[in-house]
Amino acid sequence: MHLCYMVREQQFPNHLMINHSGSISLKTLLSLLSPTGKRGRLSIVIYHRVLTESDLLLGNKVNSDTFDSHLGYLTRYFNILPLSEAVQRLSSGTLPSRAACVTFDDGYADNVEIALPILQKHGVPATFFIATGFINGGIMWNDKVIELIRRAPGDTLDLGKIGLGNHAISSISQRQQLLFPLIDKLKYLPFEERHRRVDQLCELVPVALPDNLMMTSEQIRKLHQAGMEIGGHTINHPILARLDDNLAFSEIANGKEMLESIIGEPVHLFAYPNGKPGQDYLLQHPAMIKKIGFKAAVSTAWGAARRSTDIYQLPRFTPWDSTHFRFALRMARNLLTTVETI
Repeated sequence: MHLCYMVREQQFPNHLMINHSGSISLKTLLSLLSPTGKRGRLSIVIYHRVLTESDLLLGNKVNSDTFDSHLGYLTRYFNILPLSEAVQRLSSGTLPSRAACVTFDDGYADNVEIALPILQKHGVPATFFIATGFINGGIMWNDKVIELIRRAPGDTLDLGKIGLGNHAISSISQRQQLLFPLIDKLKYLPFEERHRRVDQLCELVPVALPDNLMMTSEQIRKLHQAGMEIGGHTINHPILARLDDNLAFSEIANGKEMLESIIGEPVHLFAYPNGKPGQDYLLQHPAMIKKIGFKAAVSTAWGAARRSTDIYQLPRFTPWDSTHFRFALRMARNLLTTVETI
């Protein structure tokens, strides 16, 4: 396919503007932005859940069909590498052009049940960053809140007893209007305070919560045996910037140790929970990650890594577009994004 119409100026600098007078293939454009060798750039994409159907409550458009399409686009336009290999080749200046990696965060069971067969269909390696405190029947705090709001009966939900007001919930949009601000309100509370507030919510909304959202140890082994990489993501998925250093070190190191006991091999890659530089992790945390024995770590800052990028702060992003043209354009735009680090 060729680009044969104007790309908006805010998307690309003038020397990459494309119009009717001169077309350029998407692959050529991406190769110019992400060349081979020492000038190479590494694109790392993030996914979390892959469901059979889109989750209307979360407004999440990534379902199994979308994910299948995304992998088709990635394999068409990019050279996909295991993350560990990509990090080595980034450091040595031997990346192929249009180098990319696929990653998943948190450790959802659908990554194994739904995403893994699609990855295998396309021959795509991926890295799965797993918070070990929730495997084997656990549930993350944010998923507790999501499922409470999803499953709450009736047309109204009175949270006045815990200072959160009374809310209409007769439609999905009304539940969203409650859910998203509530998640944001709880996210950056101190760890113990957040835990207490979520427990209060559970008492006020006495509905059964699922116990099968997260992976089991056996599923983690299945991923590993399928040739996928397993990475650390702490135990309880805390905001590291909100923990004292001793507790942060323990969260990171113990999560690594638990994963290694499950797969029987060293775990070399880490993903910062939430992952925003300077907000979710601080200057001491990359040094901590290195001391614990990880060889690289990823954030959620946008952009593509270059040879000069700190391998303990590799950027990642999620392309969400549903057509291959727009998907490739967003990947191209990400290649031009300045990487944020600490």
